[in-house]
Amino acid sequence: MHKLQSQGVHHITIMGADRQTSIDFWEGVLGMPFIFEQPNLDDPKQGHLYFDPGDGRLITIFTSEDRKVDASRTSTDVGCVHHIAFAVSQSMYSQLVERLDARGISHSGEKDRGFMNSIYFKDPLGLLIELASYRFEPPQGWTHSDVLFEAHLIRVEAGDDAIADEHLAVAIEQLAKRNTRTLSDR
Repeated sequence: MHKLQSQGVHHITIMGADRQTSIDFWEGVLGMPFIFEQPNLDDPKQGHLYFDPGDGRLITIFTSEDRKVDASRTSTDVGCVHHIAFAVSQSMYSQLVERLDARGISHSGEKDRGFMNSIYFKDPLGLLIELASYRFEPPQGWTHSDVLFEAHLIRVEAGDDAIADEHLAVAIEQLAKRNTRTLSDR
């Protein structure tokens, strides 16, 4: 039986409150351009706002002027979304604490995840947001996932608990070697 093969995230849709709260957060705080809106085609009483998270894909928000902002933490029951993570550059990452503090947004502080750095905070409706920055760039022709797959194999073979810089460095070296042609035996 054949798989239903995905080719990446198409979009994520979130239940929002009112229109302006969504625009203020997704574009005003996270810098995602507000690219278009239309009614929710399944429930025309709701608005459907579309934002570009930076990679040309979509984050969409269902809005209703009848729904009020409730900042209590969104459900983390089984089957619910725990958090959504967005990529930022290392240069932006270095500014996150300062920029979140300037807006009065409470956050986790910097978190070292071994292969990436992260900061967590909540949107106005209590959804946990992560801004993450990889601590490596994949070699030409490879993806971050390729490097992480290789680093995982190296980590497991070494008996280590989590991916660290030494696993990433070896993975990058091995992947780069696979795509590099040379006439020497080195």
